[in-house]
Amino acid sequence: MPEQLRFVKKQGNEILSFAPDFAELRIAVFRDFPYLYEGSMEYELEYIRTYASCEDAFVFAVYHGDQMVGATTCVPLKYETQNVQQPFLEQNYDIDSIFYFGESVLLKPYRGRGLGHRFFDERETYARSFGTYSIAVFCSVNRDENHLLQPVDYIPNDRFWTKRKYTKHPELICEMRWQDIDEKQESLKTLTFWLNHL
Repeated sequence: MPEQLRFVKKQGNEILSFAPDFAELRIAVFRDFPYLYEGSMEYELEYIRTYASCEDAFVFAVYHGDQMVGATTCVPLKYETQNVQQPFLEQNYDIDSIFYFGESVLLKPYRGRGLGHRFFDERETYARSFGTYSIAVFCSVNRDENHLLQPVDYIPNDRFWTKRKYTKHPELICEMRWQDIDEKQESLKTLTFWLNHL
């Protein structure tokens, strides 16, 4: 792995120190399938400010020189938005015992180097450090298998997540809204959760 890569960890309000870098990275990576997200700096910076307002939120970022090329986030589920909590409340989970793993975003040239595993290792270690959380969860967007914008060479991450011992739970689905790159306005998306025991 290139020596120029450096790793930065931030918690809570510290996250604001690299908010513009993080916002640009999210917009760049999420524009690709399967998210197809038509992002804006205004929305991204507001999203990051909300995240940084939680003192237990955590971001692990990767820089190559001065450029942020990857980042991953996590936060206790009890501090997430209602739409993310709702599936677990409906299924009678104790949300105080759950850590929510947010995005993992990595520019294409840096994939296949083990950073995906590093992202999970860092988040799982951080969540375990509290000593009060027993479950880690994340969600992935549901797309039609024949989606017109799906690349021919697209490979979903399911096998990688399964190797990390995460299990897909079709009964745990949340809804989010965003504008796809081929849409004129936001539309509703469904996302399915994957769970693992810490």
